[in-house]
Amino acid sequence: MIKDTLDALIEGHIKIWDPESGEIFVNKRNAVNFENISIAIANLLAGNFTQGFYVSEMHFGNGGTVIDSTGAVSYRPPNVNGQAEQLYNATFFKVVDEDDLINNTDPNLNKTGVTHINGLNYTDLVVTCTIDYDEPIAEDTTFNLAGTSQDVQDTATNMEGSFVFDELGLKIKSTTGTLGSGLLLTHVIFHPVQKSANRLLQVIYTLRIRAG
Repeated sequence: MIKDTLDALIEGHIKIWDPESGEIFVNKRNAVNFENISIAIANLLAGNFTQGFYVSEMHFGNGGTVIDSTGAVSYRPPNVNGQAEQLYNATFFKVVDEDDLINNTDPNLNKTGVTHINGLNYTDLVVTCTIDYDEPIAEDTTFNLAGTSQDVQDTATNMEGSFVFDELGLKIKSTTGTLGSGLLLTHVIFHPVQKSANRLLQVIYTLRIRAG
C-alpha cells in the first residue's frame, strides 16, 4: 500500500544552564503552538523569507507559576492554542537572528542552526540564547519589558521578581518588522530560575521536526 499522506510531528526540548559552571537549571520538553508553527512552515516553503516567519526571538516571563503562602509552587498550562497566544507575563526578550546585526547582542551566542543526519526522518532546529552577566539592563527599554534592574544577589528570596523566569517561548519575526510582535511558536513553564548579576544563563532550545 502506497502512503499518500505524511504524518508530521514537532516536539521541543529546552535546557537552561550556566555554561561557565556547567550547572543545569531546567531540562524538559515544551508545548508547541501547532497553528502558528503550520503558518510559519507553509510560508517558508512558499519562499516568503523576506516577510519573516522564521524564528527570530526568545521571550522570557515570570507568570508561569503561582507560589502560595506556604511556598508550594503550582504550574499554569502553556499558552499554545491559536495565533493570539502570548506568555503570561513577558519581562525580557533577546533576538536570536544572526543576520540582525542591530538587535542581536552577540550572533555567536544568540543564534539558530539546523542539524540533520542523513537517512533519518527528522531534522533539528537548535536555538541558542545567552543572557550575559550584565543583562537585563534597567536602562534598556526595548528588550527589558519589565523596565527594572535585575537582582544582584543570588540570595534573593522573592521568586516573583522581574528577573526571575519561569516561562519562555520562541517567536517568529513579525511581518511588520516590529520587535516582539511576531507569532508565539512555543511555550514552556518551569520552576522559577533566578538571573543574577554573577550568573551567565544560556538556553539551548531544540525543535525536532519529524516526518513519517
